[in-house]
Amino acid sequence: MKTSIKLFALGMILMGFGVNANAQATASAPTSATIIAPITLTKDVDMNFGNVAVINAGTVILGTDGARSATGGVTVSAAIGGTITAAKFTVGGEGSNTYSITLPSSALTITRALGGTMTVDGFLSNPSGTGILTAGTQELLVGATLHVAAAQTPGLYTNATGFSVTVNYN
Repeated sequence: MKTSIKLFALGMILMGFGVNANAQATASAPTSATIIAPITLTKDVDMNFGNVAVINAGTVILGTDGARSATGGVTVSAAIGGTITAAKFTVGGEGSNTYSITLPSSALTITRALGGTMTVDGFLSNPSGTGILTAGTQELLVGATLHVAAAQTPGLYTNATGFSVTVNYN
């Protein structure tokens, strides 16, 4: 009986050592980081709605492809022409990464030197919302809508500061 008690006690002690031996474990994990090229945005071409003839209030819609259309009492045609360009930017960065595009959410006012204003809003881009840097670059085109009043004074309307476009890696 004493032998049984001693064996039982010895077994309990060994189990206690076994539990303590398995209560702690250590492992290590290597750590690394990769620095990628910063995202860049370069303006290549300014936005220009071209020449516009006004009979009554209306809008000129400039697409990202540089095509324009008119609503209301505004006329645009190849015959009245002028320089017509969607804004063009080049986005640069680490190849194959995607990025988000943020366009202006408020109207831009363009002004005539001798008085008068028009507003530009409804900015849209191609690509829209998200782009991908295939081979590290992508062309970003931006169009918008120009609002013209019925008695808009003839002349050149500009905004030297322009509008802001922001790109960020996703």
